[in-house]
Amino acid sequence: MKLLRLVPEQTNFRFMHWRVLSFPFSGITAVLSVVLFLTIGLNYGIDFKGGTLIELQSTSGPANLSEIRRTLGGLDLGDVQVQEFGSPTEVLIRIESQGEGESAQQDVVESVRGAFTDGYEFRRTEVVGPRVSGELAYAGTLAVGSALLMIMFYIWFRFEWQFAVGAIITTFNDILLTVGLFAVLQLDFTLSSIAAVLTIIGYSLNDTVVVYDRIRENLRRYKRLSLEELLDKSINETLSRTTMTSVTTLLALFALYFLGGEVIQSFVLAMIFGIVIGTYSSIFLASPLLMLMKLRTSVFDKKDDETSPAKSA
Repeated sequence: MKLLRLVPEQTNFRFMHWRVLSFPFSGITAVLSVVLFLTIGLNYGIDFKGGTLIELQSTSGPANLSEIRRTLGGLDLGDVQVQEFGSPTEVLIRIESQGEGESAQQDVVESVRGAFTDGYEFRRTEVVGPRVSGELAYAGTLAVGSALLMIMFYIWFRFEWQFAVGAIITTFNDILLTVGLFAVLQLDFTLSSIAAVLTIIGYSLNDTVVVYDRIRENLRRYKRLSLEELLDKSINETLSRTTMTSVTTLLALFALYFLGGEVIQSFVLAMIFGIVIGTYSSIFLASPLLMLMKLRTSVFDKKDDETSPAKSA
């Protein structure tokens, strides 16, 4: 079992000393993510922009992208994007929304099918109208906002207001950095991306709550420790669990990224980034925020005799 441990059970790292670097780093990267979102913007997929997505596979060797573009250009479909998708024989076509109504999008599909009757196989077709895309964007925003609001109230009820604010700031920072990743790499931002963000929220929150729960226990046990010493002790006690959970999750995600195919790569890449950032923030951001908000060591005083390590054991 010792060979499987990435971090020894007993560590004594001074994590609170790193807050002089973690706070500026988190703040700068969060602001940079907002700037990138406002300037470069996200590469919204069909789910949010509306339009048609068609996946073709050439049955006679590598696909000729220039010939496909010329053929689609003659159909007068507006903005059309053609790119290789996975292997040289696979092609992904994105066509802008053709106006109100699903029938207009279906007409596009039929036109493309008629233009590529020989030499190509239609593997996937997705059609989303402008009205539906607007509803999806609203629902996705509402889902993320509702999740953050419920998280705040739950932690406030379960712990104290300092913990609730710390968890929300930490989680919001993770969301901003993930959005920044989508803006920098211009990954397709689709409904799967919303699912990735919600998953990252859950993972980051789980890590944060584990650390916060240990802090709460230690606040009841160790009355003579300073807040900085107590926070360091709590993080060190949960460090082995945090790193092991993150690494095992990343192993599964890397397998999906390299073996799962092109369709889910954007989703998995966002998850990988989110797991790394979520682990970092639960250690270097969530707990130091409690010091910034001047958490009192007496906030969890108990009325019974469980006030020392010997009695609580």
